[in-house]
Amino acid sequence: MKYIKIQKFPEEKTTLLTISRESALNALNMEVLKELDLALNEVDTNTCRSIIITGKGEKSFVAGADIGYMQNFSKEQAQDFTIFGSGLFKRIERFTIPVIAAVNGYALGGGLELALACDFRIASENAIFGLPELGLGIIPGFGGTQRLMRTIPTGKAKEMIYTGAKIDSTMAKQLGLVNGVYPIDELMEHVKMLAKRIAKNDAEAVKIAKKAMNEGIDQTISTGLEIESIMFSQCFEREEQQNRMKRFLEK
Repeated sequence: MKYIKIQKFPEEKTTLLTISRESALNALNMEVLKELDLALNEVDTNTCRSIIITGKGEKSFVAGADIGYMQNFSKEQAQDFTIFGSGLFKRIERFTIPVIAAVNGYALGGGLELALACDFRIASENAIFGLPELGLGIIPGFGGTQRLMRTIPTGKAKEMIYTGAKIDSTMAKQLGLVNGVYPIDELMEHVKMLAKRIAKNDAEAVKIAKKAMNEGIDQTISTGLEIESIMFSQCFEREEQQNRMKRFLEK
């Protein structure tokens, strides 16, 4: 692929997808999005326990959608772009195994939307987050108006979108937008450590837990608890569950 680099780390049982368009701060156009979609097809969810998404270099995760690419869109072209990008990010959000965003710099516009589609975010100290689309006469189109206010306090999400304000990694952590902040040269080490911790758990149980959370988040608590109960009971049909409980008791 031209813009997506795929690396596998057997020890951590994770696959790293790097958006490699550094000269454009890893900005998203349709070609990048399509390659990212294809890269997901290359992930073997039977052997891989998680995915890490990052951007190339030490300056930008993804600085947004490519403005030059979008500038002369017709309404129909804009609709095709948002439908594809939004659908891809929903695929990432609902992907069978956990997806971690390693935010190594600017995460603006579509970059923040990509990070929000991941299960959680780990940031470098130089990371900057924002949704500046309104200043360009448009609105976020890959899920930003929906996921940001489901991740941080609604009032703060609206402030960020209405004003186009950017926040640094310290504020992002305070708001719960990111789970951790590390020096840029230590970022991937800590993200891979998290991937390794995920890999130590029962692979199928991780998938079931993610499915339960994704299916329950937009439901009432009662419906969510029903979903959890059904999936909890399904865990007891598996040999791995029996083996893990037996090993625990033997200790």
